[in-house]
Amino acid sequence: MYTHEDLARLQQQSLKMQGWIRQQTFSPQMEKTLRRFSSWEVGELIFKVNQSTLRGRLAADPSLPQGQVEEDGRQRWYSLQEINELRRRLTVNRRSLMPPRPAGKRAIRAAIANFKGGAGKSTVALHFAHAAALDGYRVLCVDFDPQATLSHSMGITDVAEEYTVWGVMARDLIHETERMNANTQGAETGAALPQRRLPASVTGMGLRDLRVSDFIKPTSWPTIDLLPSCANAAFVEFASAQYRHLNPEWSFFAAVSRYLDAIPDDAYDMIIFDCPPAIGYQSMNAVFAADVLYIPSGPGYWEYDSTTSFIGQLGEALEDLSHFDGIVPAGTLQLPKAFLDVRFLLTRFEANNELHRAMQSAFSKVFGDRLAANPIEMTRAVEQSGRFLSSIYEIDYREMTRETWRRARTSFDQAYEEFRGNLIAAWDKLEADQ
Repeated sequence: MYTHEDLARLQQQSLKMQGWIRQQTFSPQMEKTLRRFSSWEVGELIFKVNQSTLRGRLAADPSLPQGQVEEDGRQRWYSLQEINELRRRLTVNRRSLMPPRPAGKRAIRAAIANFKGGAGKSTVALHFAHAAALDGYRVLCVDFDPQATLSHSMGITDVAEEYTVWGVMARDLIHETERMNANTQGAETGAALPQRRLPASVTGMGLRDLRVSDFIKPTSWPTIDLLPSCANAAFVEFASAQYRHLNPEWSFFAAVSRYLDAIPDDAYDMIIFDCPPAIGYQSMNAVFAADVLYIPSGPGYWEYDSTTSFIGQLGEALEDLSHFDGIVPAGTLQLPKAFLDVRFLLTRFEANNELHRAMQSAFSKVFGDRLAANPIEMTRAVEQSGRFLSSIYEIDYREMTRETWRRARTSFDQAYEEFRGNLIAAWDKLEADQ
């Protein structure tokens, strides 16, 4: 017989192994560090300029970052901070190297969501965040998944549950209940309406006075921050159900949206959500806060079937939330929920696999131009990056053949370029006051 005590013991054993794996994967201090990027990568893959042109500009202006030179003197290697300084200071053929961003608007938000496990949500979120950072964008990632794969891949592991999405939601419950009580007291009728009371188990957690920035952690990428998750945050679904009972008028699904609205518009450029493989309180917060919905799916029939079920159930859930219209306070996105764009993205795709090509055709016939033109291919380099909790952008190409590395990177580069184009088009539609 196995009880909760046995499960706790097994977890402790696993945590010890987790620490050993992390030590093998990250630095000896068990901290993830970001590698430098070669002048070949900076020129050809990041800035997309001729290497000789870049070398000439660097030689002409010694005040520009010069990177670190290899012992043989053949290659220079640059940190991301140095790359971003070059991006700010250089123009090539009168073209700025800064990425496009609509002026006067907040960060664009994209949710990577599907309730099929193994669809590649965390992999897509990780790679798109890293690609965006190399592109010059400032990125905030929000990990809604209690499995915390994205958080671990970002090198964030020691997280208390109060500083996850659950903490954001509990803090929002306190603030919203106080706001409702204040409105009740200030009613023009002067009638003594009942006050909503929260138990000490909620108000005594110390969440009320936490600042927005208290939930955000820096990562090894200097322009990527993370609102992390942890395994202990799995009980958020149970806690949220209890919270709704404590205050039935609390618009629980808008908690994260209200939190993000409090972040200064110019703090980040992109906000990327990694959603859990389920439709629940956390995932509904993610899709409600998102401007763009990206739905990754494997190229098999069962993945297609699951994706079909997902969009159906998500639609029904969003329809149910529309009944909160008139209750959600001003300043929160309006109901019914409307996305600026919805896209489907095939993952783990093998171009030589006849079944994969057939399923790609089926997706295309059903979803038309909503299906991303560039699927993410399954390659040996992608598998290796997953095993080591890293993206292909973090792996040094010298650790494998350059062709193997380049093929995997090209797949993600093309998927990201399409993602960025879709986000910029949606960004242009975003109202400045949203």
